[in-house]
Amino acid sequence: MPITVDAAFIHDVLVRLVQTSSVNPILDPSSPGEGAVATFIAETLERLGCMTQTYEPVPGRVSVLGTLKGGGGGRALMLNAHIDTVGVEGMADPFTAAIQDGKLFGRGSFDMKGAMAACIGAVKALVDGGVSLGGDVIIAGVADEEYSSIGTADIITRCTVDGAIVTEPTHLYVCLAHKGYVWLKVITQGRAAHGSRFEQGVDANMRMGRVLAELEKLERELRLGPAHPLVGPPSLHAALLQGGSGISTYAATCELQIERRTVPGETPDGVLAEVRQIIDGLAARDDTFQATVEMFFAREPFEVAPEAAIVGAVERAAHAVLGKTPSRIGDTPWMDAALLAAAGIETVVIGPSGAGAHAAEEWVDLESVVQLAGILAEAAIDYCGTR
Repeated sequence: MPITVDAAFIHDVLVRLVQTSSVNPILDPSSPGEGAVATFIAETLERLGCMTQTYEPVPGRVSVLGTLKGGGGGRALMLNAHIDTVGVEGMADPFTAAIQDGKLFGRGSFDMKGAMAACIGAVKALVDGGVSLGGDVIIAGVADEEYSSIGTADIITRCTVDGAIVTEPTHLYVCLAHKGYVWLKVITQGRAAHGSRFEQGVDANMRMGRVLAELEKLERELRLGPAHPLVGPPSLHAALLQGGSGISTYAATCELQIERRTVPGETPDGVLAEVRQIIDGLAARDDTFQATVEMFFAREPFEVAPEAAIVGAVERAAHAVLGKTPSRIGDTPWMDAALLAAAGIETVVIGPSGAGAHAAEEWVDLESVVQLAGILAEAAIDYCGTR
Protein backbone atom coordinates (compact mmCIF):
# COMPACT_ATOMS: atom_id res chain seq x y z
CA MET A 1 0.00 0.00 0.00
CA PRO A 2 1.35 3.48 -0.80
CA ILE A 3 2.73 5.51 2.09
CA THR A 4 2.49 9.30 2.07
CA VAL A 5 4.84 11.31 4.24
CA ASP A 6 3.62 14.64 5.62
CA ALA A 7 6.60 16.90 4.89
CA ALA A 8 5.05 20.01 6.45
CA PHE A 9 4.39 18.14 9.69
CA ILE A 10 7.97 16.86 9.79
CA HIS A 11 9.35 20.35 9.19
CA ASP A 12 7.22 21.77 12.02
CA VAL A 13 8.29 19.02 14.42
CA LEU A 14 11.95 19.53 13.55
CA VAL A 15 11.72 23.28 14.12
CA ARG A 16 10.26 22.67 17.59
CA LEU A 17 12.90 20.09 18.40
CA VAL A 18 15.79 22.37 17.46
CA GLN A 19 14.25 25.38 19.21
CA THR A 20 14.09 23.34 22.44
CA SER A 21 17.53 23.18 24.04
CA SER A 22 18.64 19.73 25.13
CA VAL A 23 22.35 20.26 25.60
CA ASN A 24 23.84 17.41 27.61
CA PRO A 25 24.36 18.75 31.15
CA ILE A 26 27.47 16.63 31.61
CA LEU A 27 29.05 18.66 28.80
CA ASP A 28 27.55 21.97 30.01
CA PRO A 29 26.34 22.00 33.63
CA SER A 30 24.26 25.14 32.99
CA SER A 31 22.08 23.37 30.41
CA PRO A 32 18.60 21.98 31.10
CA GLY A 33 19.12 18.48 29.72
CA GLU A 34 16.59 16.43 27.78
CA GLY A 35 13.44 16.94 29.88
CA ALA A 36 11.66 19.60 27.80
CA VAL A 37 12.36 17.99 24.45
CA ALA A 38 11.31 14.56 25.79
CA THR A 39 8.00 16.07 26.92
CA PHE A 40 7.40 17.54 23.45
CA ILE A 41 8.18 14.22 21.77
CA ALA A 42 5.88 12.31 24.13
CA GLU A 43 3.00 14.73 23.59
CA THR A 44 3.44 14.59 19.81
CA LEU A 45 3.52 10.79 19.75
CA GLU A 46 0.46 10.60 22.01
CA ARG A 47 -1.50 12.74 19.54
CA LEU A 48 -0.59 10.16 16.89
CA GLY A 49 -2.04 7.37 19.00
CA CYS A 50 1.14 6.02 20.57
CA MET A 51 1.45 4.87 24.15
CA THR A 52 4.31 6.77 25.75
CA GLN A 53 6.53 6.37 28.78
CA THR A 54 9.39 8.47 30.07
CA TYR A 55 12.31 7.20 32.09
CA GLU A 56 15.11 8.83 34.06
CA PRO A 57 18.11 6.51 34.32
CA VAL A 58 19.55 9.22 36.55
CA PRO A 59 17.53 12.14 37.93
CA GLY A 60 16.91 14.82 35.34
CA ARG A 61 18.16 12.78 32.38
CA VAL A 62 15.01 11.84 30.47
CA SER A 63 14.41 9.30 27.71
CA VAL A 64 11.04 8.76 26.05
CA LEU A 65 9.53 5.62 24.49
CA GLY A 66 6.50 5.81 22.21
CA THR A 67 4.86 2.58 21.05
CA LEU A 68 2.68 2.21 17.98
CA LYS A 69 1.01 -1.10 18.78
CA GLY A 70 0.87 -3.87 16.25
CA GLY A 71 -1.82 -6.46 16.04
CA GLY A 72 0.43 -9.38 16.90
CA GLY A 73 2.32 -12.00 14.98
CA GLY A 74 5.03 -9.71 13.61
CA ARG A 75 8.48 -8.63 14.66
CA ALA A 76 8.94 -5.59 16.92
CA LEU A 77 11.08 -2.74 15.64
CA MET A 78 12.81 0.12 17.47
CA LEU A 79 13.58 3.45 15.77
CA ASN A 80 16.34 4.94 17.91
CA ALA A 81 17.52 8.57 18.05
CA HIS A 82 19.35 10.41 20.80
CA ILE A 83 17.80 13.66 21.96
CA ASP A 84 20.74 15.24 23.75
CA THR A 85 23.17 17.53 21.95
CA VAL A 86 26.65 18.88 22.48
CA GLY A 87 27.16 22.45 23.66
CA VAL A 88 26.65 25.67 21.74
CA GLU A 89 29.92 27.51 22.33
CA GLY A 90 30.82 29.59 19.28
CA MET A 91 27.31 29.44 17.78
CA ALA A 92 25.63 32.79 17.11
CA ASP A 93 22.01 31.51 17.04
CA PRO A 94 21.96 27.85 18.09
CA PHE A 95 18.20 27.49 18.60
CA THR A 96 16.58 29.61 15.87
CA ALA A 97 16.00 26.66 13.51
CA ALA A 98 16.41 28.97 10.53
CA ILE A 99 15.66 27.48 7.11
CA GLN A 100 17.60 28.51 4.01
CA ASP A 101 18.13 26.77 0.66
CA GLY A 102 16.54 23.55 1.86
CA LYS A 103 18.68 23.39 4.99
CA LEU A 104 17.56 23.76 8.60
CA PHE A 105 20.25 25.25 10.86
CA GLY A 106 20.78 24.91 14.59
CA ARG A 107 22.35 22.83 17.31
CA GLY A 108 21.24 19.23 17.01
CA SER A 109 19.62 19.65 13.59
CA PHE A 110 22.04 17.12 12.03
CA ASP A 111 23.08 15.29 15.19
CA MET A 112 20.38 14.18 15.51
CA LYS A 113 17.03 15.93 15.80
CA GLY A 114 16.44 15.67 12.06
CA ALA A 115 16.40 11.92 12.55
CA MET A 116 14.04 12.21 15.53
CA ALA A 117 11.64 14.25 13.40
CA ALA A 118 11.85 11.56 10.72
CA CYS A 119 11.01 8.84 13.26
CA ILE A 120 7.92 10.78 14.36
CA GLY A 121 7.04 11.46 10.72
CA ALA A 122 7.25 7.75 9.95
CA VAL A 123 4.72 7.02 12.68
CA LYS A 124 2.38 9.66 11.26
CA ALA A 125 2.73 8.15 7.78
CA LEU A 126 1.78 4.72 9.11
CA VAL A 127 -1.19 6.12 11.04
CA ASP A 128 -2.39 8.31 8.17
CA GLY A 129 -2.10 5.35 5.80
CA GLY A 130 -4.22 3.15 8.06
CA VAL A 131 -1.46 0.55 8.19
CA SER A 132 -2.16 -2.30 10.60
CA LEU A 133 1.25 -3.64 11.55
CA GLY A 134 1.88 -7.14 12.78
CA GLY A 135 4.51 -6.08 15.32
CA ASP A 136 5.04 -3.00 17.46
CA VAL A 137 7.07 0.01 16.37
CA ILE A 138 8.84 1.70 19.29
CA ILE A 139 10.25 5.19 18.96
CA ALA A 140 13.13 5.64 21.40
CA GLY A 141 14.27 9.20 22.07
CA VAL A 142 17.24 8.54 24.33
CA ALA A 143 19.30 10.65 26.69
CA ASP A 144 23.05 11.07 26.98
CA GLU A 145 24.45 9.52 23.80
CA GLU A 146 26.90 12.40 23.62
CA TYR A 147 28.58 11.29 26.85
CA SER A 148 28.05 7.75 28.14
CA SER A 149 24.76 6.57 26.56
CA ILE A 150 22.89 5.94 29.79
CA GLY A 151 19.64 6.39 27.84
CA THR A 152 19.98 3.49 25.43
CA ALA A 153 21.65 1.32 28.08
CA ASP A 154 18.55 1.87 30.23
CA ILE A 155 15.80 1.43 27.64
CA ILE A 156 17.29 -1.87 26.46
CA THR A 157 16.27 -3.27 29.85
CA ARG A 158 12.73 -1.88 29.56
CA CYS A 159 11.47 -3.12 26.20
CA THR A 160 11.84 -6.15 23.98
CA VAL A 161 12.35 -5.74 20.25
CA ASP A 162 13.65 -7.96 17.47
CA GLY A 163 15.34 -5.28 15.40
CA ALA A 164 16.46 -1.67 15.61
CA ILE A 165 17.26 1.15 13.23
CA VAL A 166 19.61 3.70 14.74
CA THR A 167 19.04 6.93 12.83
CA GLU A 168 22.44 8.62 13.25
CA PRO A 169 23.25 10.73 10.18
CA THR A 170 24.66 8.67 7.29
CA HIS A 171 23.60 10.74 4.25
CA LEU A 172 20.99 8.00 3.61
CA TYR A 173 23.65 5.31 3.18
CA VAL A 174 23.19 2.02 5.04
CA CYS A 175 25.80 1.72 7.79
CA LEU A 176 26.73 -1.86 8.71
CA ALA A 177 29.66 -1.21 11.06
CA HIS A 178 31.34 1.38 13.22
CA LYS A 179 34.38 1.62 15.46
CA GLY A 180 34.52 1.26 19.21
CA TYR A 181 36.94 2.79 21.67
CA VAL A 182 38.90 2.03 24.82
CA TRP A 183 40.20 4.60 27.32
CA LEU A 184 43.37 3.62 29.14
CA LYS A 185 45.48 5.24 31.85
CA VAL A 186 49.22 4.66 32.21
CA ILE A 187 51.10 5.96 35.28
CA THR A 188 54.89 5.91 35.47
CA GLN A 189 56.58 6.12 38.86
CA GLY A 190 59.60 8.29 39.63
CA ARG A 191 61.11 9.74 42.80
CA ALA A 192 60.75 13.38 43.75
CA ALA A 193 63.92 15.29 44.49
CA HIS A 194 65.36 18.77 44.17
CA GLY A 195 66.33 19.57 40.62
CA SER A 196 69.97 19.90 41.65
CA ARG A 197 70.05 16.39 43.17
CA PHE A 198 70.21 14.20 40.08
CA GLU A 199 71.61 11.31 42.11
CA GLN A 200 68.42 11.26 44.23
CA GLY A 201 65.71 11.98 41.67
CA VAL A 202 63.99 9.67 39.19
CA ASP A 203 62.10 11.52 36.46
CA ALA A 204 58.68 9.93 35.90
CA ASN A 205 58.15 12.17 32.88
CA MET A 206 61.21 10.80 31.11
CA ARG A 207 60.09 7.28 32.01
CA MET A 208 56.80 8.10 30.29
CA GLY A 209 58.82 9.11 27.23
CA ARG A 210 59.79 5.45 26.86
CA VAL A 211 56.11 4.50 26.91
CA LEU A 212 55.28 7.16 24.32
CA ALA A 213 58.01 5.93 22.00
CA GLU A 214 56.62 2.39 22.12
CA LEU A 215 53.07 3.63 21.65
CA GLU A 216 54.15 5.53 18.55
CA LYS A 217 55.53 2.29 17.10
CA LEU A 218 52.27 0.51 17.93
CA GLU A 219 50.20 3.30 16.36
CA ARG A 220 52.13 2.97 13.09
CA GLU A 221 51.68 -0.81 13.14
CA LEU A 222 47.93 -0.43 13.66
CA ARG A 223 47.49 2.01 10.79
CA LEU A 224 49.66 0.04 8.38
CA GLY A 225 48.30 -3.37 9.35
CA PRO A 226 45.15 -5.17 8.13
CA ALA A 227 42.17 -2.81 7.87
CA HIS A 228 38.49 -3.60 8.34
CA PRO A 229 36.79 -3.43 4.92
CA LEU A 230 34.16 -0.91 6.09
CA VAL A 231 35.75 1.15 8.87
CA GLY A 232 39.44 1.02 8.06
CA PRO A 233 42.30 0.37 10.49
CA PRO A 234 42.34 0.74 14.27
CA SER A 235 44.22 3.67 15.78
CA LEU A 236 45.38 5.22 19.03
CA HIS A 237 46.48 8.59 20.30
CA ALA A 238 48.04 9.98 23.47
CA ALA A 239 45.20 12.24 24.54
CA LEU A 240 46.18 13.74 27.91
CA LEU A 241 49.53 13.93 29.62
CA GLN A 242 50.29 15.29 33.09
CA GLY A 243 53.36 14.98 35.27
CA GLY A 244 55.49 16.84 37.74
CA SER A 245 54.87 19.44 40.41
CA GLY A 246 57.44 22.15 39.71
CA ILE A 247 60.23 23.12 37.36
CA SER A 248 62.93 22.47 39.96
CA THR A 249 61.55 19.13 41.11
CA TYR A 250 61.98 15.67 39.64
CA ALA A 251 58.52 14.36 38.72
CA ALA A 252 57.32 11.68 41.14
CA THR A 253 54.58 10.47 38.79
CA CYS A 254 53.40 11.01 35.25
CA GLU A 255 49.94 10.10 33.98
CA LEU A 256 48.98 9.45 30.36
CA GLN A 257 45.44 8.89 29.10
CA ILE A 258 45.17 7.01 25.83
CA GLU A 259 42.27 6.57 23.46
CA ARG A 260 42.41 3.44 21.33
CA ARG A 261 39.83 3.20 18.53
CA THR A 262 38.85 -0.41 17.85
CA VAL A 263 37.41 -2.19 14.82
CA PRO A 264 34.96 -5.11 14.74
CA GLY A 265 36.70 -8.22 15.99
CA GLU A 266 38.80 -6.39 18.59
CA THR A 267 37.98 -6.46 22.30
CA PRO A 268 38.72 -4.09 25.21
CA ASP A 269 40.61 -6.87 27.02
CA GLY A 270 42.76 -7.38 23.94
CA VAL A 271 43.59 -3.68 23.81
CA LEU A 272 44.50 -3.66 27.51
CA ALA A 273 46.80 -6.64 26.98
CA GLU A 274 48.44 -4.85 24.03
CA VAL A 275 49.48 -1.86 26.19
CA ARG A 276 50.35 -4.04 29.18
CA GLN A 277 52.78 -5.91 26.94
CA ILE A 278 54.55 -2.60 26.26
CA ILE A 279 54.82 -1.86 30.00
CA ASP A 280 56.06 -5.36 30.77
CA GLY A 281 58.65 -5.15 28.00
CA LEU A 282 60.02 -1.87 29.31
CA ALA A 283 60.22 -3.28 32.83
CA ALA A 284 62.04 -6.37 31.55
CA ARG A 285 64.71 -4.18 29.97
CA ASP A 286 65.15 -1.99 33.09
CA ASP A 287 64.27 -3.36 36.51
CA THR A 288 63.99 0.18 37.91
CA PHE A 289 61.18 1.02 35.50
CA GLN A 290 57.83 1.10 37.28
CA ALA A 291 54.47 1.73 35.63
CA THR A 292 50.86 0.64 35.80
CA VAL A 293 48.13 0.50 33.15
CA GLU A 294 44.36 0.31 33.61
CA MET A 295 41.31 0.49 31.38
CA PHE A 296 38.74 2.95 32.74
CA PHE A 297 36.07 3.02 30.00
CA ALA A 298 35.27 1.10 26.84
CA ARG A 299 32.64 0.82 24.14
CA GLU A 300 32.52 -2.13 21.78
CA PRO A 301 32.61 -1.72 17.99
CA PHE A 302 29.53 -2.63 15.96
CA GLU A 303 28.91 -4.80 12.94
CA VAL A 304 25.80 -6.40 11.48
CA ALA A 305 25.73 -9.22 8.94
CA PRO A 306 24.73 -7.94 5.47
CA GLU A 307 22.17 -10.75 5.22
CA ALA A 308 20.38 -9.78 8.47
CA ALA A 309 16.64 -9.28 8.09
CA ILE A 310 16.81 -5.67 9.33
CA VAL A 311 19.40 -4.81 6.66
CA GLY A 312 17.22 -6.26 3.92
CA ALA A 313 14.16 -4.40 5.17
CA VAL A 314 15.97 -1.05 5.21
CA GLU A 315 17.58 -1.57 1.81
CA ARG A 316 14.27 -2.52 0.19
CA ALA A 317 12.60 0.47 1.83
CA ALA A 318 15.37 2.83 0.70
CA HIS A 319 15.09 1.53 -2.86
CA ALA A 320 11.33 2.14 -2.80
CA VAL A 321 11.76 5.73 -1.59
CA LEU A 322 14.96 6.75 -3.38
CA GLY A 323 14.59 4.72 -6.55
CA LYS A 324 17.94 3.01 -5.96
CA THR A 325 19.60 0.80 -3.39
CA PRO A 326 21.90 2.92 -1.20
CA SER A 327 25.56 2.12 -0.71
CA ARG A 328 26.69 0.12 2.28
CA ILE A 329 29.21 1.91 4.46
CA GLY A 330 31.07 1.78 7.75
CA ASP A 331 31.59 4.78 10.00
CA THR A 332 34.28 5.79 12.46
CA PRO A 333 32.38 7.44 15.39
CA TRP A 334 30.83 5.23 18.06
CA MET A 335 27.02 4.97 18.16
CA ASP A 336 24.33 3.42 20.34
CA ALA A 337 24.01 0.71 17.68
CA ALA A 338 26.76 -1.20 19.51
CA LEU A 339 24.72 -1.38 22.72
CA LEU A 340 21.65 -2.63 20.89
CA ALA A 341 23.63 -5.24 18.98
CA ALA A 342 25.35 -6.41 22.17
CA ALA A 343 21.87 -6.95 23.66
CA GLY A 344 21.07 -9.39 20.84
CA ILE A 345 18.98 -6.95 18.77
CA GLU A 346 19.79 -7.00 15.05
CA THR A 347 20.60 -3.41 14.26
CA VAL A 348 21.41 -1.21 11.28
CA VAL A 349 22.12 2.52 10.94
CA ILE A 350 20.65 4.98 8.45
CA GLY A 351 20.08 8.71 8.84
CA PRO A 352 19.77 12.03 7.01
CA SER A 353 22.23 14.26 5.18
CA GLY A 354 23.78 17.46 6.49
CA ALA A 355 26.92 18.76 8.12
CA GLY A 356 28.37 20.39 11.21
CA ALA A 357 27.95 17.80 13.96
CA HIS A 358 29.65 19.34 17.03
CA ALA A 359 30.66 22.37 14.90
CA ALA A 360 29.82 26.07 15.12
CA GLU A 361 27.52 25.79 12.10
CA GLU A 362 25.24 22.77 11.97
CA TRP A 363 22.52 21.98 9.46
CA VAL A 364 20.40 19.14 8.14
CA ASP A 365 19.05 18.66 4.63
CA LEU A 366 15.26 18.84 4.89
CA GLU A 367 14.55 16.67 1.86
CA SER A 368 16.69 13.89 3.30
CA VAL A 369 14.74 14.07 6.58
CA VAL A 370 11.48 13.57 4.70
CA GLN A 371 13.02 10.75 2.66
CA LEU A 372 14.26 9.12 5.85
CA ALA A 373 10.73 9.21 7.29
CA GLY A 374 9.49 7.37 4.21
CA ILE A 375 12.28 4.81 4.47
CA LEU A 376 11.53 4.16 8.15
CA ALA A 377 7.81 3.75 7.47
CA GLU A 378 8.41 1.34 4.59
CA ALA A 379 10.99 -0.58 6.61
CA ALA A 380 8.52 -0.94 9.48
CA ILE A 381 5.92 -2.45 7.14
CA ASP A 382 8.51 -4.83 5.69
CA TYR A 383 10.06 -5.86 9.01
CA CYS A 384 7.01 -5.91 11.29
CA GLY A 385 4.57 -7.27 8.70
CA THR A 386 0.94 -6.29 8.34
CA ARG A 387 -2.38 -7.79 9.39
